[in-house]
Amino acid sequence: MISIELFLLLISVLLFVSLLVGKMGSRFGVPTLLLFLLIGMLSGSDGLGIEFNSPKIAQAIGVVALNIILFSGGMDTRFTEVKPIAAQGMILATIGVLFTALLTGIFIFWLTNNFFNAVTFTLLESLLLASVMSSTDSASVFSILRSKNLSLKENLRPLLEFESGSNDPMAFMLTIVLIQLIQSPVIDAWAALWMFFKQLLLGGLAGYFLGRLSVRIINKINLDNDALYSVLLMTLMFFLFGFTTFISGNGYLAVYVGGLFIGNSRFVHKRSSLKFFDGMTWLVQIIMFLTLGLLINPSELLPIAGIGIIVGLFMIFFSRPVSVHLSLLPFRNLSLKARHYVSWVGLRGAVPIIFATYPWIENLPHAKDIFNIVFFITILSLVIQGTTVGSMAKWLGLSQDVLRKRKLKNFDVEISEDIKSYMSEISIKKEFLANGSRLMDLNVPEKTLIAMVKRDDQYFIPRGNTELMVGDRILVITDNEKALEQTYKSMKGEM
Repeated sequence: MISIELFLLLISVLLFVSLLVGKMGSRFGVPTLLLFLLIGMLSGSDGLGIEFNSPKIAQAIGVVALNIILFSGGMDTRFTEVKPIAAQGMILATIGVLFTALLTGIFIFWLTNNFFNAVTFTLLESLLLASVMSSTDSASVFSILRSKNLSLKENLRPLLEFESGSNDPMAFMLTIVLIQLIQSPVIDAWAALWMFFKQLLLGGLAGYFLGRLSVRIINKINLDNDALYSVLLMTLMFFLFGFTTFISGNGYLAVYVGGLFIGNSRFVHKRSSLKFFDGMTWLVQIIMFLTLGLLINPSELLPIAGIGIIVGLFMIFFSRPVSVHLSLLPFRNLSLKARHYVSWVGLRGAVPIIFATYPWIENLPHAKDIFNIVFFITILSLVIQGTTVGSMAKWLGLSQDVLRKRKLKNFDVEISEDIKSYMSEISIKKEFLANGSRLMDLNVPEKTLIAMVKRDDQYFIPRGNTELMVGDRILVITDNEKALEQTYKSMKGEM
């Protein structure tokens, strides 16, 4: 039995290594989440020897992590971005997932019954495997799109994020229904259909009403310790998931919708709460992917590698594209290139692996094979699709230039998101003072304010006749991001 001290030591080392490897991997275009998976896998029983073989624990960790990821993703999404693509997103999240599951399931049944002897799936088992993998992974999509800071034409980024944040309920329902069918072939089709619609309806309504109620609670509760507001928000998030699941609604959908309404409302300490959830999102993603990586043994992937490669490529190049194009037929506002790109960003990740633990826990036939195949296809998807998200956008002509946001290093200052201003800092160099050392002598364009100066360890608010020195750091505030960029060009500042 491992001691708690040794356990914490191992976890801290794995987290630290993951952060370092993730930082290096992002420079080379490798999805950070893929590296977390590989680190977990290499640390398992076939690697460093860490024994972990509990799908129940992995599932519990995954459920908690998905709550935080979906909630944070919802809070970061603006209504103005979602409104134009809401219909397309919902069709992709429901009909698109169903098409993907059906096409892939039929292909798996045909493939394993005609060409592979290692494992043979029945039609229901084939559809179950396909359903587990049918949704795009919110953690992967959010992480890759935001880490690459991609700016996409045709409102594609909110569409992809909305789809990935709302398509888990459909895949979850298909997974649960197919598990029940395998366990008991006699099932009421109408009851299953009603259960699906009830889950979606209750999940959406609970997310809306409890999200609005959460905002009122946060604004009225008046806590003495400001740090507790982030804890309160997390408490409300878990209540939202638990209550919705208790009334037979879909908790994942409720959490995403609730986060969407909360994030688009005004509440006290909103900025600090958003930062708290950003940090928590990265933490739970690392823990979740490390845990799922520990659950797999590399030696078990070899027997199913052939099936995994063929099915994975089939999903990437056929079932996902066909499903997307069929689902988006009624919508004429998206170009053909945009539809191709949506097809390509059908990333698999932690969600399919977590869903694959359900048949494993239920001790279904071939459950471990299903889990291993899903894990293999997830790695394949992150390698092929995850590493080419940016290059594919450029190749299709859908990416657009975005100004690089510069972070403050010497000024711990923030402006409310309701104020549409931008801040950055510039280091004063000798050439800036060629026309004089006073603030009024600087070549500062219009719509630019020099709000503060840092000299050594001292901070002060400057006036027009304030004498500046080489090495001073000035805090610059502009009306908009373009004006900020113009300020850099005018003053030739360095970061």
